Amino acid sequence: MIESESIADFYKTHPAAQQAPVNTIPVHQQQEHFNVFSRKFCNRYNAYSRRDYYKISLIIGKGKLLYGDTKIEINQNALVFFNRNVPYSWETFSEQQSGYFCLFNDDFLNGMNRTKNFMDLPISKNDTIPVYFINEQQQEYLLDIYQKMSAEMESSYIYKYDVVKNYVNLIIHEAVKMQASEIGDNHINGSTRIASCFTELMERQFPIDSPEHKLQLRTAKDYAQRLSVHINHLNRALKEVTGKTTTEHITERLILESKILLKNSNWSISEIAYCLGFEYPEYFNSLFKKQTGITPNTFRK
Repeated sequence: MIESESIADFYKTHPAAQQAPVNTIPVHQQQEHFNVFSRKFCNRYNAYSRRDYYKISLIIGKGKLLYGDTKIEINQNALVFFNRNVPYSWETFSEQQSGYFCLFNDDFLNGMNRTKNFMDLPISKNDTIPVYFINEQQQEYLLDIYQKMSAEMESSYIYKYDVVKNYVNLIIHEAVKMQASEIGDNHINGSTRIASCFTELMERQFPIDSPEHKLQLRTAKDYAQRLSVHINHLNRALKEVTGKTTTEHITERLILESKILLKNSNWSISEIAYCLGFEYPEYFNSLFKKQTGITPNTFRK
C-alpha cells in the first residue's frame, strides 16, 4: 500500500526538514518559499497529489516512479522535475538512497528570470514528469549545486533567495542542455512553431481547480481560430511534428486531466464532465470508456 504524505506532514516527520530553516508563516500568506533537503531520509513509499510546491530531485539510488498510466524505472542516478499539478508515487528499490531535492512555490518561480521559451522547460510540464539520467560528471556538478544551495539557506545573508534562484536556474538549464543533446539541433520551421504555440495554448487551460472552471477551447476549430490558422493547416503541422492530429492531442489531454480529477477531487462525474467542456455527462462517459476501456466511475474506484 502506498502511503500519502502532505507537505505539512513532511516538515513534521523528516529529520532534515526539522533541522533546516523553515518559514513559519502560513502558506497562504507567504510570498516566496524555497527549501532544500537531503534524500537520505527518503521513505520506502511516497505518494503526492497536486500541491502548492514544485520539486526538483537529484536521485542517487534506484526506484520506480508512477504517474497517470506511466511507470518509469529509475535504474541509474537521475535528475527529476516534479510539477505541482502532476500527482505521483515513488517506490524505492535500493536501501541506499541519497542526493537532494528542493521545494519551491509559484511565487518563488515567478521571481526567477525566465526565457522566452519557458513553456518548453522541464519544470513547466503539466502533463508529465521529466526524468534525465545523468553520468558521473553531471552527478558531481549537480551535487555541488545542491550543497551550495543548502549552505546558502543556512546562512544569514539577506539576499540568499536571489542566490538560490540562480542555482535553480543552473539546474534547469543543465537539464535543458541534456534535452538538447538528445534531440539535436533541429531546424525550427513553421510547423514546429505552430505545434509549440498549440501546446502552450492548450496547457494554459490547465490545471482545472474548480468545478466552475470550464475549458474555453474544446475543439480543433477553437484552437485554429485562436491561433489564426486554418484548421487543416493546424492538423498538418501537428501531424508533421508529433504524428498526431489536433483532436488526438486534445483528447489525450482531456483524458489525463479527467483521471487527475477523478482520483484527486470529490467532484461528481457531471461536474468533471462540465468543466472539461462536455455538454452532457454521457458524452464524457462515452469518450472516457472509448479511450481507457473502463467508465469514469470504475476508474475512480
